[in-house]
Amino acid sequence: MKRRDFLALSAAALALPRAGFAATEMTLPDAKLTMLSDGKLTLPGDFVLGGLDAAEAAMIRQKFGLDPDSYTPPCNLTLYQDGTRNVLFDVGAGPDFMPSAGKLDAALDAVGLTHDDITHVVFTHAHPDHLWGLLDDFDDPKFANAEYLIGRAEFDYWLNPNTVHTIGDARASFAVGAARRLGSIAEQLQFIEDGAEPLPGITARLTPGHTPGHMAFVLGGKVLVTGDAISNNHLAFLRPDAPSPSDQDPDLAATTRVALLDQITADELAIAGFHLPGGLGHATREGDSYTYIEG
Repeated sequence: MKRRDFLALSAAALALPRAGFAATEMTLPDAKLTMLSDGKLTLPGDFVLGGLDAAEAAMIRQKFGLDPDSYTPPCNLTLYQDGTRNVLFDVGAGPDFMPSAGKLDAALDAVGLTHDDITHVVFTHAHPDHLWGLLDDFDDPKFANAEYLIGRAEFDYWLNPNTVHTIGDARASFAVGAARRLGSIAEQLQFIEDGAEPLPGITARLTPGHTPGHMAFVLGGKVLVTGDAISNNHLAFLRPDAPSPSDQDPDLAATTRVALLDQITADELAIAGFHLPGGLGHATREGDSYTYIEG
């Protein structure tokens, strides 16, 4: 019996009834988009707003009803189905990051899919909540039939042995975890450059700042998969130019965010947001400020 078959049988034997985690859906001319919940993160209250002065941070907390002590953003994975391909953007946190995340298996169950049904996995970036769901308990890739795609700059950054020494103590475990997981599939990875169309109907856009090689993806010319280039529904829209400590390079991330929101509103793109309420929404603009509208 293969390792993955053993795991599947063990999971089936021990499984309890689980609630479905499928979120919102959108129909495109040649495909269907489904947002799948991987649960949520549990973070310090100043994780996003820590770069603001106290008065502005307090105003944003009041406006959006944010807890000053705890920040719990949702985690939404994008599933793109065109009748031939089941393309999953990112793979969630898995069991080793936070107990409140790593719920992708239940979400796949809810839409009648298994790991084996995923034909392509496309990574926006290699932070734990987007990557650590890659491997099973035997350190084999969970998505055995999938092709894996990632931006070249993102892969090179995390596989650089100096990254763990330069990323800072708070993110050192991110570097170790990313190198181990990406290294395990290095020979299977296809690398994407800015502006490429790695799959029909999918266009890549380099969106650095949150991580050095972060990528977003335009689907069918209608939807932008933002990853963490736009990572919340409050500061990122209200003050997209404001640096945030949630990004590895806060100033570059702010420049990227401003450009993305300009593109989203100018091209009337829907937003598939990893950490946005409901997963799918759109933006309206008023001057240099934006509003996220769920649905």
